[in-house]
Formats: sequence, C-alpha cells, structure tokens
Amino acid sequence: MDALFEQSQKTINRVNMKFQRSLYHHIDWNCRLIEINGARGVGKTTMLLQRAKESGHGDPGSVLYLSLDDPYFYTHSIIDTADYFLKYGGIYLFLDEVHKYPSKLKGYDWSAELKVIYDRYPDLKIVYSGSSVLQLFKGHGDLSRGKCGYNLPGLSFREYVNWIKDKDLPAITLEEILDNHQKIAGDISLGIKILPLYDSYIRHGYYPFYHEAPDQYCARLKDTINVILEQDLQAVAPYASENHYKLKKLLGVISDSVPITPNLTKLRSELFIADHRTLLNYLDALEKAELLTTLEKHARGMKKLHKPSKIYLNNTNLLFCMYYDKPNEGNIRETFFFNQVRNLHNVNYPAKGDFLIDSKYVFEIGGKNKSNLQLQNIPDSYRAIANIETGFGNKIPLWLFGFLY
Repeated sequence: MDALFEQSQKTINRVNMKFQRSLYHHIDWNCRLIEINGARGVGKTTMLLQRAKESGHGDPGSVLYLSLDDPYFYTHSIIDTADYFLKYGGIYLFLDEVHKYPSKLKGYDWSAELKVIYDRYPDLKIVYSGSSVLQLFKGHGDLSRGKCGYNLPGLSFREYVNWIKDKDLPAITLEEILDNHQKIAGDISLGIKILPLYDSYIRHGYYPFYHEAPDQYCARLKDTINVILEQDLQAVAPYASENHYKLKKLLGVISDSVPITPNLTKLRSELFIADHRTLLNYLDALEKAELLTTLEKHARGMKKLHKPSKIYLNNTNLLFCMYYDKPNEGNIRETFFFNQVRNLHNVNYPAKGDFLIDSKYVFEIGGKNKSNLQLQNIPDSYRAIANIETGFGNKIPLWLFGFLY
C-alpha cells in the first residue's frame, strides 16, 4: 500500500490544472459516488487527477488515485484497499479504468465491490471512470441508487479554441445562436482567425492527446480503436474473436461510405451475419463505444432494435484518420454539426433538410453558396454554412455550433 500512496501522489502532482474541461464545472462533486465515462482518449484520467489534486489541497493523505489495471489488483480487492485507506485518514478515492479490474470471485465484479464500499463506508467519496462501453455493462452491483453519472465527450470546438489560444470563451446556448448569431460570431472572430482553427479542429482537435505527438496522431487513434474493439468491449460484454473481426469489418465498411443510409441485408451479406438482430447489436456496440453514431427519424426507447435512417462516424477526426483520401466536404460538415449538437440536444432525421433539432428546428448544412430553396415554407428552418466567419438571417456559420458546450 505504501507504494500505491507514493505513486498516487506523484501522478496527482504531475497533472496540469491550467485547462479544465467544461464538464468539470458541471459535475456535482458533493455526490458520494460519481461515474465519469467516455471514449478512450477524451481526457477522463486528466479530469480525475485534476479533481484529486483540488480535493487534496492542504491534506494530500486524504486522497488516493488508483488505476484498476495496475498489477496490484491482480491479488488485492477494491474493498480491502478502500478499508485500509479509510482507516488511515482517507476521504477521496479516485478509481480509473474500472472495466479493467480483474474480478476476485465469480459473479462478483467491480460494481459489486463498489456497492459494498458505498453502503459500508458513508464517509468515503468515490469517483470512478471507465470506457463509454460501460453503457453495455450488466454489473452484479446495482449502483443506480446512489450514483451520479456523467459522460465526457471529446473536446468541443469552443474548448479547443480556448485551449490553443489560452482564452476563456463561454459556451453559447442554441437559442442564443439562433437569435443573435451575427453579433456573437462577430465578437468571437474579431480577435481570432476562426476559420483556420476550425480547419485544424476537424482534423485533430477532438482528442486532447494530439499535442503529445502530432506526427503519430492518426496511428495512435487507430491503435485506440483496436483497444476499444479488442479489449474494452471484451471486458464489459464478452465478444469472441470472430465478433471482433466482424466489428472491425463493419466499422471499415461504414467508414468508407458515411454518411450511409444502411442496407441491412447487404451489410449482413458482406459480413456473413446470419440474422438482422445481431447486426443491429453490432451497430449498437460501435455506437456505445463512440466510434459511430446513428440518426433516427423518430426518438425511440429501444433504439438498437430498429434500422437507423443514416449512420455517421462519431467525429471528424475519425473521418480524416480512417480515410486514405480527404473525406467528402459535405460529409465533414454534417459530421461536425451532428457531433457538436447532439451532446445537449435531440437530433433526428427530418422529412426535409439534414437535421431536426429538439423536434422543432430544421437545419440544412452546406457551403457558402447553399441556397435557401430547400427550406422555403418550413418554419424554424436554418442553414449552417461552412467557410464563413459571420452570417445573416437564417444563414449561420457552421463553426458557431461548436460553441454549445
């Protein structure tokens, strides 16, 4: 345990507090049990370490950060570790990569142990993180009663601009954009060359690890995809090696043709998948892993049981790294808009236009020469236009939708 404490303090002390994600300030840190999930590489570990550093200010011994894929947990349980930590003055326990924890007993996984800790030690505050595929996880411990759950997306365009330019530009609501976009866009672009920043963001701005090794960004992103498909999914919803192969092939087929209006019969034939339900389950797993996202005509409670209207890759960085040639401009624009808006709003496929937001606002996505013809006589309709700094009327700069979170 002494080695764990020492390593914990070294790791916490190294974290940089200068830039914090938007979600950091919206989490109820007073909650006794907090789950932060999200795709690999979006910054969950950094967020845990930043909160650990802030929590331990003045009393470092009250905080312990642990990654549950550490060899220590091959033979030690979370419960025994928490018990020891509490007896020596512990208050804040941060657990990273919970889905990698090796269970000590059959039918008794990490969630069951956290349930015991939550019930047994009311003075202990626990924050844990895991892959976005935790949404597929059916654990042995029911944590829903006391858990405060949050999903951390990749960097928004606003967060990217603030990080790169050392700014503190605030988030803007959709209603503010629709009502006052010309002034807002003018104020932001007054002191910043916004369009070159947008061009950089769509290529390498979604995952914060770009600046660690810029030349290796796409290679690292592809490695991350392999880890998700081969390890993370296996940890939460066991897939045989044959399933891993089919998931990879499905992702490859989709990435070559997104946005795709899926022909499920053709996809099944290409992948040698016997039944319709299995293919939909594969699509659901890739969406939970935040590798792709689906667009529906109507909101449905059991989304994975229905054929989606369109399928997109999750974000534009995946587009650029998985295409051998530059992806189609229309695809880039639609993927950016969908990715930035859906974190806070319901997005569906309309009868006319490209996207329907919150069952009210219709959007067409396009370049600067995009006409208003397709939106005529449609109330609450707007154009999100690329390659312009400011707009006019219902013509809104596409980049501005990256300031929603």
